[in-house]
This record gives sequence, C-alpha cells and structure tokens, in this order.
Amino acid sequence: MKIENPFKNKVIKLTFTQSLQLYRDCLRLIRHIAPGNSPKGMALRTMVKSDFGKNSAVKDEAQIEVLKAGAIRALSNYMLYESGAKDKKLGTAMKKFNEDERAGMRNKDDKTVPKK
Repeated sequence: MKIENPFKNKVIKLTFTQSLQLYRDCLRLIRHIAPGNSPKGMALRTMVKSDFGKNSAVKDEAQIEVLKAGAIRALSNYMLYESGAKDKKLGTAMKKFNEDERAGMRNKDDKTVPKK
C-alpha cells in the first residue's frame, strides 16, 4: 500500500510561487539598476531570463532551493558591490579585502620555497 503525501501539491505550489516571486524581484532590480532599454539592462534581463528558463524543468525541491539560494546570493552580491561604489568606507574595505585575497592566491600559486 502506497501512502501519498497530502502536502506534496502545496509544497510544489509554494516553491513555484517563491521562484516566480524571485524571478520578478530580479527583473525589478534590473529595472532599478538599468532603467529603459540600455545595453546593460537588456544584457541583464537576457541573462536572468535564460537562467530561469534553463532551470525551469528542475523538479527536485532540494535542487530548486539551491538554485534560489544562488540567485539570492547573486542579487545580494550585486547590491553590496553597488553600495561599495557609493559608500567610500565600504568601498575601501571591499578593495582591501580583494587585494588581500589576491595576495593570498598569488602565494598559493608561488611554488618557490622562501629563502631563510
């Protein structure tokens, strides 16, 4: 005897609603970032539409959550980047962090042994 999950359809509907809301939020943010039909706005809209379209066939709830988290992270990173451009203190901190990260990567790539 197979027991059906009575909440399955509600979970799928809720996930679809959340995904649709995230898609709309992305498009609204693009309208705010690049109003009108600027090349930047068109490129961002194309990217968002293709990414959401590419993943529209995903049915696994866990995979959908991973994709949504990635989209939210990308939006957050962009907003932080834009804030850094406007806030001098934040921009300086971000620049220092990136320079430290690059220096750390160069040290990893450097195969030479330091001289004593």
